[in-house]
Formats: sequence, structure tokens, C-alpha cells
Amino acid sequence: MAVVKIQIVNECTVLKDVQVARAAAAVRTQVHRDFAPAWGIDADVTFVPKGKEPHRNAWRVGVFDNSDKAGALGYHDLTPEGLPLGKVFAESNLQSGSSWTNDISHEVLEMLGDPDINLAAYREEKGRLVFYAYEVCDPCEDDPDGYLIDGVLVSDFVFPAWFEGFRKAGSTQFDFRRHIGRPFQLLPNGYIGVFDPASHRGWHQLNAGPSPRYASRPKQGSRRQRRTLPRDEWRRSEKRA
Repeated sequence: MAVVKIQIVNECTVLKDVQVARAAAAVRTQVHRDFAPAWGIDADVTFVPKGKEPHRNAWRVGVFDNSDKAGALGYHDLTPEGLPLGKVFAESNLQSGSSWTNDISHEVLEMLGDPDINLAAYREEKGRLVFYAYEVCDPCEDDPDGYLIDGVLVSDFVFPAWFEGFRKAGSTQFDFRRHIGRPFQLLPNGYIGVFDPASHRGWHQLNAGPSPRYASRPKQGSRRQRRTLPRDEWRRSEKRA
């Protein structure tokens, strides 16, 4: 039994409870079997059906139709108790042809890697320091780079070595699927949040290619969008009536 408890809560109309429960079971396996040995971070992942109240001491990933629906339901930046909160927008994913199960996996793993959205690794580039957000799925987040657990698509994720600039290319494992060959490498359609103090741009997104997909833009309420906000602008979610 892990110390961290994460509950995946169905708040959408486009998916049935049985679909989200199946995805939660696959992510639970992924965390215990694949992620924990690589990162030394484990969690118990459970599912909360629509209309049921999540446990007050659990971290949460809410599955919504879209970002507007999440806001209308009072889901903001943290749980009502001030704990980590992730969001998945299933209707938006279905409309764009991307996988909502991959997104759930993505949110859970990144929540475990950096629950307070405040960690970064720096590297020297052209004589200046550039900070890379500690987001473990963004560099390899595209659906074709994921893998199946019991028929459910889950996200690939980087290993700690991805953030270690002293590693030589090909010297160790940089991601679970072994698609990445060197530190800080982005796979096609991958991206990462960076902070370059000399650029005066604040946190911004570095993309693998010159023409990033529209779908890769930070969504309202997402981890990437929250990283750009001052902490005093974060809002706790509202308790259910």
C-alpha cells in the first residue's frame, strides 16, 4: 500500500463509468509496475464513479468533457483541501482524435513526478542557464509513442536520466519505451516547458518541430498553464453542495 492516494473521478458525459474505471485500472498497473521502479515513487490509483464524492485526503484527476465544463463544476487549480489536482478533457480529446486514456496516464504520472508543479532541471546552453520543467510525459507524449496495458493506451514517460545532462547519448535508458537516446531530447510532437531568464519570456513551450500541433497548446487549467501563473492566483476547487 502506497502513501500517495490518487483518485480518478468521472465528471464527464461522453464516457461511461465502466470506461473510465478500466482506464484507471490500467494506470494503476502502470504506476506500480513501470513508473515506481524507475522513479522510486508509488501511488494507489482508484476510480470514483460519477456522482460519488472523492476522498478528501486523496489527490485527484478529474475527467471532464472540456475545460469550460471543469470550471462550471468548480474544479480549479487544487482540490478543496489544497491537494494536487489534474484534469483530462475527454470530449476535446475525442473531437481531436487523440486518446483520453493516454491523457489520464499522462496526468497521473506527471502529478507523481512534480505534484506541486514547481520543480525544474537546468542545463547550460550557449553560455546561459535554461530551466526545463519536471514534466515526465511531455517529451514523449504522442499517442503513437505510448503502449497498451490490458488493451488500454497509456503514455510513455521519461526516466530521471532525461534530466541529467552529463549522460552520454545511448549510455542508459532515457524513457520507458526506449525511443529517446539522449538527455533533453524531444520525440516528434513532444514538447517541454522551459524558462530562459535571458529571454524575458517567462515559462514557455519548446516544441520538437517548427510547426507544433494546435492540440499541443496548454489547455486552460492544465499543469503547463498553471506553471505560468503566480501561485497567489491559484484557486482551490469548490466543495460539492
